[in-house]
Amino acid sequence: MQEVIKVEHLSKSYGSLLALDNISLSVQQNKILGLLGANGAGKSTAIECILGTKQADSGAVSVLGCNPRKNRRSLFQKVGVQFQQCDYQPEIKVSELCEETACLYKGPADWKQLCTQFGIGDKLNHAVKSLSGGERQRLFIVLALIPNPQLVFFDELTTGLDARARRDVWRMLADLKDKGLTIFLTSHFMDEVEALCDEICILRKGKIVFQGTIEQAKLQCNCGKLEDAYLMLSGEEETEQ
Repeated sequence: MQEVIKVEHLSKSYGSLLALDNISLSVQQNKILGLLGANGAGKSTAIECILGTKQADSGAVSVLGCNPRKNRRSLFQKVGVQFQQCDYQPEIKVSELCEETACLYKGPADWKQLCTQFGIGDKLNHAVKSLSGGERQRLFIVLALIPNPQLVFFDELTTGLDARARRDVWRMLADLKDKGLTIFLTSHFMDEVEALCDEICILRKGKIVFQGTIEQAKLQCNCGKLEDAYLMLSGEEETEQ
């Protein structure tokens, strides 16, 4: 199976703070990897280095067989990204934002169909600022899928969605994965991780402390629940005490 993301011995410092400490990981085609960790563990820095928006101090990254720093233009056409916080012109309409985004890509997906699929088809003529938090989150997912990507990054995918909407999103992403999409996911919701992820990677203070399947994590920690295993491995349990 093809390796979509390969990270080897990646390190990144900000002054005296070592944000990433010699991490190595890989993501296979048609798989969903969950990158987990407490706030400040290094998840955002890892994603930025993988995407090539930040220069690592050392190590190597390959995305879809390309160097993300040297091949930004070609990778841009193949990779979708959704972040928690996105800033757009306050008065821009949903349809305008989707159309502007689609214009950036050579073979975009049908954004109207995506909006309908993700439950905001009736919001096309509404200003983005008028959307509820959950509607805005679904819009950000649509924007990440407009490139018709081979690989997509989701950061806290379903924040702000109600229980039914979260499950609908999970189902749609599982369908997309079955059609060939590879997904790199960060989440603090362990039920979401269990529902979606084929493998997980847990960061703790810039180091990888676990890589493998959810069952392997539970077995390693002798826990019946992923949340308990995660708290032990990530160090969050110690922080709470």
